[in-house]
Amino acid sequence: MSKVGETTLILDLAALEHNYSYLRSKIKPETKFLGVVKAFAYGSDMVTIATELEQLGADYLAVAYVSEGVLLRKAGIQLPILVLHPLASNFDDLMAYQLEPSLYSRNILNQFIEAAKAKKQTGYPVHIKFNTGLNRLGFAEDDVDFVAEESKHSECIKIVSCFSHLAASEDKNERNFSLNQINCFKHLSDMLMDKLGYLLMRHMLNTSGIINYPEAQFEMVRSGIGLYGYGNQAEVDAELRPIATLKTIISQIHHIDANESVGYNRAFTSNQPVKSATLPIGHADGIGRQYGKGKGYVTIKNKKAPILGNVCMDMIMVDVTEIDCKEGDEAIVFGSGKSAEKFAATASTISYEILTAISQRVKRVVINK
Repeated sequence: MSKVGETTLILDLAALEHNYSYLRSKIKPETKFLGVVKAFAYGSDMVTIATELEQLGADYLAVAYVSEGVLLRKAGIQLPILVLHPLASNFDDLMAYQLEPSLYSRNILNQFIEAAKAKKQTGYPVHIKFNTGLNRLGFAEDDVDFVAEESKHSECIKIVSCFSHLAASEDKNERNFSLNQINCFKHLSDMLMDKLGYLLMRHMLNTSGIINYPEAQFEMVRSGIGLYGYGNQAEVDAELRPIATLKTIISQIHHIDANESVGYNRAFTSNQPVKSATLPIGHADGIGRQYGKGKGYVTIKNKKAPILGNVCMDMIMVDVTEIDCKEGDEAIVFGSGKSAEKFAATASTISYEILTAISQRVKRVVINK
């Protein structure tokens, strides 16, 4: 991998292809595959990842908000795009760009029907979200009659799928809870299809669900974090390849005397001579203050360099006392042998958070196109 001259997020499309193929191998050939590319494709580059998934043969994409789907359409993405959390104020854009809404409550269903009528839509594809235990978004069992009747009486929409979300698919101690969710979803989807009089595409499994509950793959599965190289389980992580490596460089080296402090609020004071390196990356780039004071570390010359004191907005200082390094040398934040999951764990958080926190001002470089 080439050296960088500034803080850079390197995106490896060969790793993405590997992860997609691995996840595809866990489902039936006829099962559709939805790639989740919300939050700038988990902090990477949404258009690049969506384009690659389209070329690899994904059947659907999913984003969180309408604005994300609009960005993909403007970039030329043709795949169906499910919007997981559409808001009524964005329905006009949603329809203008042929995005497909998840409808999760009586209120949002009625609002979309009215918006579709106003635009003179016929059979506009919508997806029904059921709440089976995550208790975040979704219809309940006593809403099924309402959903079916509204759909049958409204020519402007057509329900094309129903779906739900497992709450703890990676936790084997919660297997009974997950199985109850799956059974609940089967029951609700059967009820809805019976009342509509036709079959729906159904999907419930996320990345960990694909691995742990393949019997519940229905007609489609959804994968987000797995595509980016993380499986929430050590044995799955070993099969995947993180697509992103975050690198930066040493801007300056300081020799700190005993009893001198480093950084804001004098959060680090040396009790002996220390050599520090200043790196051009900080909390404005996604490295939160929780990684400071020796919790987080970067890797320089294959050695750990703990963060000294508080993380600044645009810089961190790291301890390189025992590392033979110079200004201009590379520092790896995560990737290349040290995953984002390991980096996140130093601050008691998860890979999702650090990946999606990487600022858009960080340069992206795509390799293995």
